[in-house]
Amino acid sequence: MYELLAWVEHGALGEALRGSGVWTYGLLNLAHILGIGSLFGAVLILDLRLLGAWRSIPIPTIAKPTVPLAAAGFMVAISSGILMISFNATEYLGNPFLYVKLPAIVFGIANVAVVQRLPAWRHALVGMELEPGERRVLALAGGISLLTWLTVITCGRMIGYW
Repeated sequence: MYELLAWVEHGALGEALRGSGVWTYGLLNLAHILGIGSLFGAVLILDLRLLGAWRSIPIPTIAKPTVPLAAAGFMVAISSGILMISFNATEYLGNPFLYVKLPAIVFGIANVAVVQRLPAWRHALVGMELEPGERRVLALAGGISLLTWLTVITCGRMIGYW
């Protein structure tokens, strides 16, 4: 694992970033926080709706703005996160929070892929009345999503304190 992290840190990207000025890391960190905020804010609203909050608001009405916002936030967070890691990748060796965060991100994306293929999700997006079983499936998916992204955020925050 050390070899991989050293390769990332001492590659052209890491060298270029470290040589680009004292504000680079801080600006990347700011972008990362904004990306996470956009991702999680959108996920929180959509997942709470899937869990049963705001039943008077149709799921398509909530999904229309939150899904693209979550995707954009994810892209900003993942790209800035990769750039931040390249600054000092070897310092993360042995950090247990990184080893939980990265698989949790993969799990979160897999959850999105699964949910998008569920008949219940497709029914909800077109405004169909959901059967009780479909509502339970979407509530479970929303709960899993919330727990997953809270895990990612918690681990990301704790990485700096290890």
